[in-house]
Amino acid sequence: MTDLRLVPSGEVSDAVRSVLDGTAGPFAPLPDSPGEAARLRQVLKIDQPVEEPDAAVVVATSGSTGTPRAVVLSRSALVSAATASQERLGGPGRWVCALAPHYVAGLMVHVRALVAGHPAITVDQQLTMLDQVEVGDDLAYISLVPTQLYNALRRPETRTVLRRYTVLLGGAAADRAELERAADAGIRVVTTYGMSETCGGVVYDGRPLDGVHVGLDDDSRISLTGPTSFSGYRLDPESTAMVLEGRTVLTSDRGAWVGERLEVRGRIDDVVISGGVNVDIAQLQRIVDRAVGVQKVVVMGVPDPVWGARIVAVTTQALTLDSLRDRLDGRVEKSALPRELRRVDALPMTSSGKVDRMALASGWSA
Repeated sequence: MTDLRLVPSGEVSDAVRSVLDGTAGPFAPLPDSPGEAARLRQVLKIDQPVEEPDAAVVVATSGSTGTPRAVVLSRSALVSAATASQERLGGPGRWVCALAPHYVAGLMVHVRALVAGHPAITVDQQLTMLDQVEVGDDLAYISLVPTQLYNALRRPETRTVLRRYTVLLGGAAADRAELERAADAGIRVVTTYGMSETCGGVVYDGRPLDGVHVGLDDDSRISLTGPTSFSGYRLDPESTAMVLEGRTVLTSDRGAWVGERLEVRGRIDDVVISGGVNVDIAQLQRIVDRAVGVQKVVVMGVPDPVWGARIVAVTTQALTLDSLRDRLDGRVEKSALPRELRRVDALPMTSSGKVDRMALASGWSA
């Protein structure tokens, strides 16, 4: 057993190099925010040694839909994920990191970069410095979340620079209209699906990477099997046993095959019963995004003593409940129409770029 090293974001690249070449023990990347770092220390259980013999990195899940967990990743899983990504994308290249490295998406940018032979080039999450990055004649890659792409496509200078890159887009569902906008701008976007437990994205544009197998059970629940699977949740064998069997990760997501491509259709717990009728929150959110705009309105099901679950909405826009229902009328069943609407100045976000639904739900219940 060994102690877990805590590494600030600016030193993650060196820490990744050390675990890849075997010169140092496992580490956990920490966020720059002191408050967030303090919370993460509790999740990581830093006062206890690392028991997993193959541990290289311990990374926390985002916690956007539940309690964060500390995920143990091995060196072999990290290298397998990076190598398979490189082969799918067309070869080694220069990687730019615009994501927080204490979550798996940002961490994997550093892993892929080092496997390709060059350390990642770090830029701010708003991409304001992207035009100053020099990648030469090499292939160029960057990982973004949908919010970053949405904002970048509305800034002509950033939109132009992104044509130089292959953009890996993950962390949340991609909006079809935004993907079309990117294509029209001449930007190559590859949508990715995966999670901390699989070393990030392992399904690219609906197709699993080499060595990864996608399974669907009778409830359309997605499982992912392959060499990129995690070693377990840190010091939590019971939770590990519920998710990991051999090299198979049982996800909390629903999916379907559309031709030969996997389509992710939301989380298992996204389906709520309101007034005796099933409402698919993930599908409803996609319809709302098309009607109002991406990340302008968030819909949720919250507990209700009469309805079982009550469909509610939170928005940053000058919308009324009646106007929102009017926009959705005819597009969704009556049971899926929001019954309440609250306005906020900004949607709470995790540092990985996802809407913090736990915070929204908690605020609603207060």
